[in-house]
Amino acid sequence: MPRPTTSSPSQRMLRVAEQVRHALSETLQRGEIIDPLIESTVISVSEVRMSTDLRVATAFVSPLGAKDTDAVVEALNKHAKFVRGRVSGALRQMKFMPEFRFKLDTSFDNFARISDLLKSPEVARDLGPDDQAEQNKDDNKDTE
Repeated sequence: MPRPTTSSPSQRMLRVAEQVRHALSETLQRGEIIDPLIESTVISVSEVRMSTDLRVATAFVSPLGAKDTDAVVEALNKHAKFVRGRVSGALRQMKFMPEFRFKLDTSFDNFARISDLLKSPEVARDLGPDDQAEQNKDDNKDTE
């Protein structure tokens, strides 16, 4: 009987991705990559997604305080093989060392955009005073 295919990652993929994220964060934090752009930038690794065969790790990074974020991601991709070698010590339990691919993490930008939309006058107008009064009434019941 064939296994059902799902779009969600397996528990093993999630566990390995988190181990890879920690190892990658430590490598970036130690400053082992000799590149002036990477050395002068604080890089946050927010998420790592593993392929189903665990051979490709896509790391979503956020260069903090960098003016040209695309250049930082490009530099990381240029040094991906070096990073792979440096991370291999922390991931020696894996049968195959994953190939690294770096992508810019845009989730924080999306969160800020949604927050701005929720605070916009058009949305506030749609909520109206009745909705806010009901919400305040519910909040008062919770505190009693």
